[in-house]
Amino acid sequence: MADFIRFFIPFYFIIFFLVSFVGISYKVAKQIGKNPNVLPKDDSAYGLVGLYFKLVLFALFIYTILLLFFPKDIFSAFKINVLEYDLFQYTGIILMIVAFIWVIIAQLQMKNSWRIGIDNTMKTDLIIHGLFRFSRNPIFLGITISLVGFFLVFPTVIALAFLLTGSILMQIQIRLEEEYLLKEHGQIYVTYKKKVKRMLSLY
Repeated sequence: MADFIRFFIPFYFIIFFLVSFVGISYKVAKQIGKNPNVLPKDDSAYGLVGLYFKLVLFALFIYTILLLFFPKDIFSAFKINVLEYDLFQYTGIILMIVAFIWVIIAQLQMKNSWRIGIDNTMKTDLIIHGLFRFSRNPIFLGITISLVGFFLVFPTVIALAFLLTGSILMQIQIRLEEEYLLKEHGQIYVTYKKKVKRMLSLY
């Protein structure tokens, strides 16, 4: 199992990044004629959130690459032994795979409205069909589930830190986007907000 995890985790996140960020960004950029990555690079609070997102992604990439090339050192570092069970690891692998598929479907359902950040220069459609009938933020939900799965597969303090930090940043981003969507779509968004929960509606 350890050898499988050593290869599965880094390749999972590399493929996740290439498909859901690079691939989808390229697809949308060709359709709208601009880069869909609109995270600000200024010194604002929102710009700081964007910077932290990038730092967390970079740190996650480095951590998983170290796991690939230095498995003995990384496997034993800050491990939470009480959670190291095959059942948890298999559950985590399933969650990661399902989350990846979920995120890609949500991104494709957004079509030209998909952005990394808030686009103040181009009004986008409010997407309420498909997975958005069950979650107002299915992409963030999918990423959160993938980080939960990662922690179950590889229960370390560092993996837990990625889960907690990533979740906090996503919750901040979600609320910033909610303010923007309320301003852009008004009562339509208010009605949608009442019907569908922020992360998951089970009815």
